[in-house]
Amino acid sequence: MEQWLREQEAAARAQDAADDLRAMRSQFRVPRAGDIGGAGDGECVYLVGNSLGLQPIATRGAMEAELEDWARLGVEAHFKGGHPWFSAHEEVRGMLSRVVGALPREVVAMNSLTTNLHLMMVSFYRPTRERYKIVIEESAFPSDSYAVRSQADFHAPRAGFDASRAVVRLRPREGEATLRTSDVLDLLDRERDTVALVMLGGVNYLTGQLFDIRAITACARARGMAVGWDLAHAAGNIDLRLHDDGPDFAAWCSYKYLNSGPGSIAGAFVHERHLHAGAGLPRFAGWWGNDPKERFRMGPDFRPVESADAWQLSNPPIFALTPLRVSLELFERATMPALREKSRRLTGLLERLIDERNAQKPAAAVGVLTPRDQAQRGCQLSLVLPGDARGAFAALQARGVVCDFREPNVVRAAPVPLYSTFHDVWRFVVALDDALGGANAGGGL
Repeated sequence: MEQWLREQEAAARAQDAADDLRAMRSQFRVPRAGDIGGAGDGECVYLVGNSLGLQPIATRGAMEAELEDWARLGVEAHFKGGHPWFSAHEEVRGMLSRVVGALPREVVAMNSLTTNLHLMMVSFYRPTRERYKIVIEESAFPSDSYAVRSQADFHAPRAGFDASRAVVRLRPREGEATLRTSDVLDLLDRERDTVALVMLGGVNYLTGQLFDIRAITACARARGMAVGWDLAHAAGNIDLRLHDDGPDFAAWCSYKYLNSGPGSIAGAFVHERHLHAGAGLPRFAGWWGNDPKERFRMGPDFRPVESADAWQLSNPPIFALTPLRVSLELFERATMPALREKSRRLTGLLERLIDERNAQKPAAAVGVLTPRDQAQRGCQLSLVLPGDARGAFAALQARGVVCDFREPNVVRAAPVPLYSTFHDVWRFVVALDDALGGANAGGGL
């Protein structure tokens, strides 16, 4: 085992040396192991960008510049600042559209994720007595479950349907951990006359499964269903093609793979076919969704701009938008295709090392919930730990590894290609093997 580990470490370092994106790591602040409760003073192994991305080094300076504009210019910073506040959301539009594969006018940075989902459902969940169901996955993130059920509860009295039957939850087959695309399509076909909205997570937060966005969207739209995607775990992780795939809407947060800081500003997509003034969609309106040419005439009538901006309510929070701009500038340098290719290699290495470690220690084998097919996953592998899983997770942190735990026995590990290294993957497997061999043993990497 020790000889094998040495050989794998040398191979991982060689991959890092050949990595065209290796310089990107130096653009981020990587926590020290000791600061997060681990042993040693070196950088930790940070594999939890699927929960909170690392801070870009340039973020602090950009935030200080906005504070200085506020101090120096006051309200005049709306038009005279280094990044004028009046049009600040427009400055990120092009970069954001390239991350999610959309036209620039189809995207907007605004609000928080669940707020955006509710605003989108105001427009696209329009139930009737006969067609009222909402399809989500069984293991959807809880906030999505709360949001769709509350929407059903809100509409049920007026539309005349039973809200308790409105939410249809997709479940894997018995003995399987993830959904088969064919089963999703079969359900949509069976329920073709009763489903009003399909709203799945592009990448499931628990299993790491990447759904076939194009196939599911096409099937649902052909059957008269509205389609939306929660892309919290997909934006900045996979190479999305929202415009071409054609969902009605999508929404995402930006504090995970988009590295904009805790609780920071979210994003939304509305397909171009819905952006014309005559589209006739219901919506909740606010000042910043009004046509900017009319905005300061202060009139009572709402004239939506023909872009996703029309769903905005208020002017953007500058101190939440600024970190997003900084991070998106790094995505511009790296490009999503290059990041996606590195992600495949990182998870491929992690999967192979886990498999080879399991072959040497079958009595303490680690399971993998996430699909083996790289086309069906992003940069997260969800691992099922044997024995005292929570104890092993605590032992990982003691060894300077940051990932996360889902009851009863799942550790989610996400090597993020913007800043994770192949050596990080090797260090994680070494720490995991040590943790499973003795959850109370000390030592770092």
